[in-house]
Amino acid sequence: MCGHDETLMLPNSKWRVHDEKRPLPRIVTPGTCSTQDKPGRPPSDAIILFDGKDTSKWIGCDGGPVRWKVENGALIVEPGTGDIQTKQHFGDCQLHIEWAVPVEVKGKGQGRGNSGVFLMGRYEVQILDGYNNITYADGMTAAIYGQYPPLVNACRKPGEWQTYDIFFVAPRFEGEKLISPAYMTVVHNGVLVHHHVELLGQTVHRRLPSYKPHPPKGPVRLQDHGSPVRFRNIWIRELKGYDE
Repeated sequence: MCGHDETLMLPNSKWRVHDEKRPLPRIVTPGTCSTQDKPGRPPSDAIILFDGKDTSKWIGCDGGPVRWKVENGALIVEPGTGDIQTKQHFGDCQLHIEWAVPVEVKGKGQGRGNSGVFLMGRYEVQILDGYNNITYADGMTAAIYGQYPPLVNACRKPGEWQTYDIFFVAPRFEGEKLISPAYMTVVHNGVLVHHHVELLGQTVHRRLPSYKPHPPKGPVRLQDHGSPVRFRNIWIRELKGYDE
């Protein structure tokens, strides 16, 4: 026997404790970790958004072609050409993205290596050169922009590859009414910097965040903020419930 059929029912569930009929999870082959010299391999169920070769999974946010550069396996912001976003849209997800700010340090505060990654095109995790660089707390590297500073500053030196692993729960709406807010967990360079925080709304600058109804899925957006930030090894996993 590999389970039981006489045990009590779990609360708010259709399954018993140790239920022999409960489906087993599907098998996923784990990926490998990246190094400074080489990106790692994504898990087997990941959707590859950028593998160092081309921008076929992306489009300009203005609806036009991507005008950023692909060079030496990296996707590089071409300042002044505008933000880009994925052609495919996502809701609840696990997003992995690696990025590096320029080696040469120019400017200070928000003027150093500024970019951002937006879930659903609306909810931003800040990208910035945060190594020995002071700026406002909710706008520093790994901040949920305008809402929450990271728990710690886990930045690497300029030019070094850095990693975000973002676990995102999309907000739910019924018509114009917010039923449940968005949540984020963020790991920066292997360090937990946000733990299931409740987002206050979509990202805005110098204003209070608020929710506006939107579709249940949206694109991943990368920001052109005037700095040639590099990206590599971008992949995403769509998340589902335990019994889906």
